[in-house]
Amino acid sequence: MLNTLFDFVAHGLLHARWWGIVAYTLVMTHITIVGVTVYLHRHQAHRALDLHPIASHFFRFWLWMTTGMVTGQWASIHRKHHAKCETEDDPHSPQTRGLAKVMWEGAELYRTESRNEETMRKFSHGTPDDWLERHVYAKHAVIGISLMMIINIALFGAIGLTVWAIQMAWIPFWAAGVVNGIGHFWGYRNFNCEDASTNILPWGILIGGEELHNNHHTFATSAKLSNKWYEFDIGWMYIRLMSAVKLANVKKVAPSPKLSVNMAIPDLDTLQAVLSNRYEVMARYGKTVKRAYRTELAHLKEVGARESYLLAKGARKWFHKDEARLQEPQKQQLPQLLAQSSALQTYFELRTELAAIWDRSTASREQLLQQLQNWCLRAEASGIKALQDFALRLRRYA
Repeated sequence: MLNTLFDFVAHGLLHARWWGIVAYTLVMTHITIVGVTVYLHRHQAHRALDLHPIASHFFRFWLWMTTGMVTGQWASIHRKHHAKCETEDDPHSPQTRGLAKVMWEGAELYRTESRNEETMRKFSHGTPDDWLERHVYAKHAVIGISLMMIINIALFGAIGLTVWAIQMAWIPFWAAGVVNGIGHFWGYRNFNCEDASTNILPWGILIGGEELHNNHHTFATSAKLSNKWYEFDIGWMYIRLMSAVKLANVKKVAPSPKLSVNMAIPDLDTLQAVLSNRYEVMARYGKTVKRAYRTELAHLKEVGARESYLLAKGARKWFHKDEARLQEPQKQQLPQLLAQSSALQTYFELRTELAAIWDRSTASREQLLQQLQNWCLRAEASGIKALQDFALRLRRYA
């Protein structure tokens, strides 16, 4: 009897090898990540897709056992994060709280905000409020994670406690820490949205696609987080598989620009397409300016304008950014830079005017169309090939 008891404590029911335990841990934590990104994030917080009740209840039960998180709390905190992004009211912005604070204390920031009744009341609309949520998942979160601990110990013995500890730390570290921390501090940006969000990696696998955080903040209600051809969102892959068996219904994805035949003059349809794809338009303009900037540098060097060349060379890493995102020394340097080069002055002015087309919310569609037409005419008359090519493409948006 004692030998049997010792064997159970040491090895559990499965007598699994080390690699089996590792595989089990990775599979379990990956399913949890899928539950967070597909159910909590894209379905509940942003309503980017609908889930069949079978899938929805599965994820609710799974997250209850593996995280103890409450759907209404998670969705409320995330919605507030978008509404108050990078401000003092943002529950977990590294821009205001520091990267180390969010990385290592992200779970505590979550727990603190979950006790904010105003946040729950204002942002929890539409989340589950049935008997099961009120009397089981929300009321007895400890029972769920305790049940997971018992299952792990029964399967693997004492090492099951280590497996359980990893499961409990997985979401606080990867989601609350890495995505909320690094995803607003370091990485690359496809789109110059108003917050500091970044894409950590172009291959969104480990964190279910949440690595593509800048894409998400630009198109928050999109069920698909990848945007460029080289990006992969494994969460979107699962959504497509679920859609194929009628367990999910995608409601919205990020707009994809479509180009028509060349138009002599932009019309109202062109305007609508430009407005719908404004982030893509500005991102493409930024790339256009980067390429043209190299040409201008070569020109300044060729004509021997040493002072202008050195000034422009030092600014090439930040000139394509919006003025609002420049650091104070860069803002002070900008007027001198523009005074040294008429081409750079033109790039800057046209970028400001292009962004103003969708910033002027009080203008009529006819007024916005006139601004777009005037912008294209000015770009074409600039004599700068990069701007002429960009205006040609802009007229083709459909």
